[in-house]
Amino acid sequence: MNNPLLALLLATALPTSAQSDYEYRMEIGAGVGLVAYEGDFNGNITHGMQPMASAVLRRTFNPYMALRFAAAYGKLKGSSKNVKTYMPEYVDTPYEFANSLVDVSATYEYNFWPYGTGHDYRGAQRLTPFIFAGLGATYASGSGNNVFTANVPLGVGVKYKVATRLNLGIEWAMHFSMNDNLDGVKDPYGIQSTGMFKNTDCYSMLQLTLTYSLMPKCRPCHNDDD
Repeated sequence: MNNPLLALLLATALPTSAQSDYEYRMEIGAGVGLVAYEGDFNGNITHGMQPMASAVLRRTFNPYMALRFAAAYGKLKGSSKNVKTYMPEYVDTPYEFANSLVDVSATYEYNFWPYGTGHDYRGAQRLTPFIFAGLGATYASGSGNNVFTANVPLGVGVKYKVATRLNLGIEWAMHFSMNDNLDGVKDPYGIQSTGMFKNTDCYSMLQLTLTYSLMPKCRPCHNDDD
């Protein structure tokens, strides 16, 4: 008699404990990392990396999908001495630049596994890889040159739920700009761009982010997105 009763009690108790934590609709936080210029005056993806910082706002739709808004500030740095291509105009006086960069973006994130504590959504994992893509805007200034253009960020990352409301992430993204003047020199090789991203400058961002979850869902609504 006791065994069936115990089994019944456990069966009714387990679903409750499995979803004892809230899901959250929003995250807010910041990131620090490195940004690297990729263009005519840098042929190495890791060369000339500069410090950067960012602010992050994430709207979570469900444990798989989210929309993230971010604003970042850093430096783009390069030199004609960093490339092997021969440039006659820069033989005697190498060209160097260190421009300020402001990047704002909106990206769609997709988690490979449902993300959570495991007590908020059935099957959720604290650790998950993710990919993201979206649209952004770039403002680069320095040496009397100001450029405002659009960019397309594409990236990958890993996020880990440290606590119920605390999220840690590491990510890398390439930002493909639609301009060839982020370094202050447009078309130094004399090659005319014929496509949206052909012969344009880019930059990559490697950063560590920390966010805090806000706006909990009511527990009866947890399975709305199943």
